[in-house]
Formats: sequence, structure tokens, C-alpha cells
Amino acid sequence: MIGIMSDSHDNLKAIRSALDVFNESNVKLVIHAGDLISPFTATEFKKLHAPLEAIFGNNDGERHGLRLAYEKLCVLEDFKELKINGRKIAVIHGTNQAMVDALQKSDNYDLVIRGHTHKMNVTEGRTMVINPGETCGYLSGQKTVIMLDTNDLSWKLVKL
Repeated sequence: MIGIMSDSHDNLKAIRSALDVFNESNVKLVIHAGDLISPFTATEFKKLHAPLEAIFGNNDGERHGLRLAYEKLCVLEDFKELKINGRKIAVIHGTNQAMVDALQKSDNYDLVIRGHTHKMNVTEGRTMVINPGETCGYLSGQKTVIMLDTNDLSWKLVKL
């Protein structure tokens, strides 16, 4: 089981809630699809009991500070390819919808994880696309993350 989150936008209380869910569920990995925002958020992610993979989002302006703050947790990049449980996964923030569509249609990935829209959406098919919605809850009023079983790609939305 892995945890998927995005768009936490400095909301420390929401980040804590998400990490509590992930820690209590003993996830093997957490993937953050961008918009961490500030380096001080790394302090919360250090409480995670699983490895973290995270990427930059369009609002992550202080990239140097974020890289330094997160350097013991993960390497921050704009895009990541991961292999988990035999599944090839692309992680992109999703600012460019055409890029997300191209990754989905490429047949190179079993799963594309994205964020940016702040709207939870799961598109199943040959290549599954998951947007966990927003962890921060600022736009939708809902703080959400997704739990994903990488064996069968079954998933569960968790409202924080």
C-alpha cells in the first residue's frame, strides 16, 4: 500500500493529518505530486514512517531552499519515474494537461500520478491516472489523499 498526496500548500495541520493516516496504515511509500511550497514543511515530513518521493509543483518557487530542506528525505525534481511492485509510475504536477495526456497515451506507464487541479480524479484504463485532490483543502474545502494498492491498483479516497 502506498499513500498519494498533492497540493499541501503549507497547511501544516493537513500535512500532519495526512501523515497520521499514512503512518497508521503502515504505507510502504508516500508520493507527493507537488506544491509543497515552503522549506519548513520538511519538518513535518520527517515524521513519516515510510520513504517519501516528491516533485516540484508550479507554486514551489523557493526551489533551492526546498532542495536543502528535503535533501535527507528525497530528491526534488519536476518529474519522476518510479518502479514500485513491478509497476512503472510517472509523477508529474500536471500544470500542462497535454503532457499528462501524452504520458497516459504513451503506454510507457501503468500509472500517472498528478496534482495541480486540486480536484480528486481517478481515470482507470490501460494507464491509470490519479489526482488525489488537495491535501490543503484551500480551494475545494476538502482535504484528501489516496491509498493505493500497487498489486491490483485498487484505491481508496481518504478525507482528512
